[in-house]
Amino acid sequence: MAPTPQILTAERILEATEEVLRRHGPAKATVVDVARALGVSHGSVYRHFRTKAALREAVTKRWLDRTSESLSAIVAEDRDPEARLRDWFSALFAAKRRKAGDDPELFATYMVLTDENGDAVGEHIADLVGQLRRIVEAGVAAGTFTADDPGTTARALFHASRRFHDPRYAPEWEQPGTEDDFQAVVDLLLRGLKA
Repeated sequence: MAPTPQILTAERILEATEEVLRRHGPAKATVVDVARALGVSHGSVYRHFRTKAALREAVTKRWLDRTSESLSAIVAEDRDPEARLRDWFSALFAAKRRKAGDDPELFATYMVLTDENGDAVGEHIADLVGQLRRIVEAGVAAGTFTADDPGTTARALFHASRRFHDPRYAPEWEQPGTEDDFQAVVDLLLRGLKA
């Protein structure tokens, strides 16, 4: 008896696309390569993603969403806002370092894809700033933080910590002293927020 074929889903296509990108890089990876990896026609892939650009944007968004989803758990916790903010920054930095260090080929590929997909990157940044805003609002409500405009404060926090999450700084993340620099920046930001 032949095995039952798996249903072709957008998620399966994105998983295969990630593997094809890892193997071939963004310049050489094609929709035909993705279809071949799945054992389907390229037309089947196009039924889920109308264009190669749409597929590349979806795989970029999926990659970025993994970070956002892991951080959202910290935002949702019911505990001291200062500890949550410190943990959020630490988790963001750790996630970005892991992505850059554990799979450098795929990280390099995503650097190309994020440059192509400004909308996905913009949405990701907006989500991260929104998460920061919720932590700041919780801190203001608890009397731990002071911020006239939590949205503006969240954007400032995000930009002030950029060296530790913007992929363009990845070559610096493993240099000696970077962890100390990170802790010093987070300490400074938290001192500035104290009520």
